[in-house]
Amino acid sequence: MYNIFYQSHAGSWAILIILFLISYFARKQKISVMLQRLFYIIMLVSGIGMVFIMGFPLLYVVKGFLAILLIGTMEMLTIRSRKGSPVGGIWAGFVILLAIVVLIGYDVISF
Repeated sequence: MYNIFYQSHAGSWAILIILFLISYFARKQKISVMLQRLFYIIMLVSGIGMVFIMGFPLLYVVKGFLAILLIGTMEMLTIRSRKGSPVGGIWAGFVILLAIVVLIGYDVISF
C-alpha cells in the first residue's frame, strides 16, 4: 500500500508543477487551474496516507506543513498573475519552499 501512495504522490508532484506553470503562463486557461486543484487533492491524500503508514515521523509532518504552504503560494501566484498584481516576493517563497520540500522528499535533508 505504501508503494501505491508513494508512486501517486511523486507523480502528482511532477504533474502539479507542470500544471502550475501552464496555469501561470497561460492565464486564460481555466481547465489547467481545475486540474491543478485536482492534483492538489491527489497529492495531499497520498501524502497523508504515507505519513499515516509510517507512523507520523516529525520530518514528514513538517514536510506536509511546508507542502501546504507551497500549495498556498502556487494559488497566490496563479490568482495574482491573472489580476496583474506584483508577484516577485511570492516567487521567491515558492522557489525556497519547493526546494525544501523536494530535498526533504528525497532524503537529502533529514534530522
